Amino acid sequence: MTEKVEIQQVDRQVLNALQNDGRMSNQDLAERAGMSASACWRRVKALEEAGVIERYTALVNPEAVGLGFHAMVHVVLSRHQARHVENFIDAVMTRPEVLDCFATTGDADYHLRVRCRDLAAYNAFLEGFMFALEGVSTVKTNLILRQLKHETRVQV
Repeated sequence: MTEKVEIQQVDRQVLNALQNDGRMSNQDLAERAGMSASACWRRVKALEEAGVIERYTALVNPEAVGLGFHAMVHVVLSRHQARHVENFIDAVMTRPEVLDCFATTGDADYHLRVRCRDLAAYNAFLEGFMFALEGVSTVKTNLILRQLKHETRVQV
């Protein structure tokens, strides 16, 4: 877990600007935050080193690259032995179909957000991967019919 960092108003301005446009030049970012370019660069570096800025990325439209199948997968482990939990987590982390994995309370132990080409690819994922994992008791799939909101920005 990342240590909580005290965020000042100028940090908020920098973070909000970068969340809107991660390709913004340091000069443009500095102007937007009302500071010099060198001070802005130091501020961004400090936020990166503190783990506040985790990484920079491009957001890709999954359907535009052929990933039309979208589902939430609810997984229950048969036994909560450390070995089963560790193996499950390690295995899930290697799968490109799994976009998100959440350990949760409630009926399922884990909730995965999965993207695949189509139903056949998802079936291959289930049969060749999920059902082969030791300790997996139940897998339930909810198809995502429409994505109403998808946000990557957090409020700072």
